[in-house]
Amino acid sequence: MATPTADIGLVGLAVMGENLVLNMESRGYTVAVYNRTAAKVDEFVNGRGKGKKFVGGKTPPEFVASIKRPRKIVMLVKAGQAVDDTIASVAPFLEKGDILIDGGNTHFPDTTRRMKELAAKGIRYVGSGVSGGEEGALKGPSIMPGGDETAWPEIKPIFQAIAAKVKDTDGTEAACCDWVGPEGSGHFVKMVHNGIEYGDMQMICESYQLLRDVGGLSNAEVQQTFTKWNKGVLDSYLVEITAEIFGYKDPETGKDMVDLILDKAGQKGTGKWTVDAATEHGVPLTLIAEAVFARCLSAQKDERVAAAPLLAGPKVAKVADKTQFIADVEMALYASKVVSYAQGYALMAAQAKASGWTLNNGGIALMWRGGCIIRSAFLGKIKEAFDKNPKLVNLLTDPYFAGELGRAQHGWRRAIAAGVTGGIPLPALGSALSYYDGYRTAALPANLLQAQRDYFGAHTYERTDKPRGQFFHTNWTGRGGNTTSNAYNV
Repeated sequence: MATPTADIGLVGLAVMGENLVLNMESRGYTVAVYNRTAAKVDEFVNGRGKGKKFVGGKTPPEFVASIKRPRKIVMLVKAGQAVDDTIASVAPFLEKGDILIDGGNTHFPDTTRRMKELAAKGIRYVGSGVSGGEEGALKGPSIMPGGDETAWPEIKPIFQAIAAKVKDTDGTEAACCDWVGPEGSGHFVKMVHNGIEYGDMQMICESYQLLRDVGGLSNAEVQQTFTKWNKGVLDSYLVEITAEIFGYKDPETGKDMVDLILDKAGQKGTGKWTVDAATEHGVPLTLIAEAVFARCLSAQKDERVAAAPLLAGPKVAKVADKTQFIADVEMALYASKVVSYAQGYALMAAQAKASGWTLNNGGIALMWRGGCIIRSAFLGKIKEAFDKNPKLVNLLTDPYFAGELGRAQHGWRRAIAAGVTGGIPLPALGSALSYYDGYRTAALPANLLQAQRDYFGAHTYERTDKPRGQFFHTNWTGRGGNTTSNAYNV
C-alpha cells in the first residue's frame, strides 16, 4: 500500500468544496479529494486542480488510505441524510483518533447526535460552520468549529491558515477562526450567523424601497448611496455588494439587472431554524423572525399581484429634503443592525445556558469580522464590548452601543414614520425599533395581559406591591372558584 501523502481530505467537490481545497493547497497543504460521483474527482484533478498537490480518491478506502494519521476529513455535502450517508461510507475505514469534520449547514442537534455516536467508536467529530460563499471559500472564509475539543490542536493550523485574517482590537493580525465550544455549538453559531444574515439582507431591501419609493432615488443614486455608506458605520460585505448590484447592467438588454429580477425570495431553512431555537428558549428574536416571514410573503407573488388593486393604501409622497432622508435611512439601517446582533447574541447566550456550553462572545465577533457574509466593521466594537464585560446581558446596554442608538434614534424614527405614512412595508426595520422601545420600557402593558389570562384561565399573576415570586388569582366574575392553573410561565 502506498504511503499516505495528504495532510487533509475533503468529500464533496461542489462549489464550496472545490474552492476550499484550492485554498488549502495554496497554503502549502496536500489535499485528498473524493466525490460520490468518481467522474467529478477526475474532472477536478485534471481541471482546476491540474498541476497542484491533490490526491484523487476513486473509492472511500482509497481516499482514506491516502491521508496521513490521524486522518482529518472535511465533509462538504448537503445537510441531512447526505451527511449520514457520507459518514457511513468512510467511517468503516477510519481508526481511533481520526477526525471527521462536517463543514456544511447542518442543524446543530444532528451534529451533537453524530458526535456522540462516533465518539463511541473512538472517532473525533467536529461540526464547523463555514461562511463566505464561493469567494470566501477560495480566498479565506470565516470558520466556526465546535465538537470534540481534542481535535482542535490537530486541525487548528490548517483551519487558521485558510481562514480570513483581520486586525484584532489590539492591532495584531487574527484569523477569523477559533474554537467555538462543545457538541453542536459550531453549527449553532453558524445558524445564528445565517439568521443575522437574513435580517441584514431584509433590512437592506427595506432601505432600498424607502430610498426608491419615498426618497425618489434612481438606481444610480441608490448605488452612490450604498457606496458612500460602505465607507462609514455601515462598512460591511452586504452593503458593498449591494452597491455593486445596482451598478450591474443586463448584457442582453442593457437595463439595470436588479429591475429584471422577480421579487420572489427563496430560503434554505437556516433562518427558520434560528427562529425555532428562539421560540424554544423564549428569546424575542423579532427582527430575524420578521425577515424569515418577509421571504415567505415575497413568495406569495401571485396573491400579492391579485391583492394590489383591491387593497387601499396611501399615495406615496416623495420627501422634500432628499439628503436628510438618505441620512435618516442610514441611521435606521445602522441602528436596526445593532438590534439584530443584540438579539442574535441573546439567543446564543440562552442556548449556551440550556446546553451547558461556554461560548466566547468576543471570539465569535472576531470570527465574523472577515470572510463571512455578515462581516461588518462594527463587529470590532462588539468584540470590545464583550471583552470589557464578558457577562454583558444585552449588547444594547453596552455604553458604546447605547450611545450609538441614542445618536441614531431620531433619524431611525423619521425614516420609519415616513415609510409607515407612505404605506411601505418595513417588517425588519420596524420590528427593530419596536424591540428597542420595548427593551427600554420599564413598564409594559403586560399587566393587562396577565389580568386577561387570569380572567379566562386562572393563570395567576404577580403583584407590584408584593414580593416577586408570590402568585395571586382574582375571582373576576364572582362566579369562579379559587382553583388556579399552574401554567404561569415567563
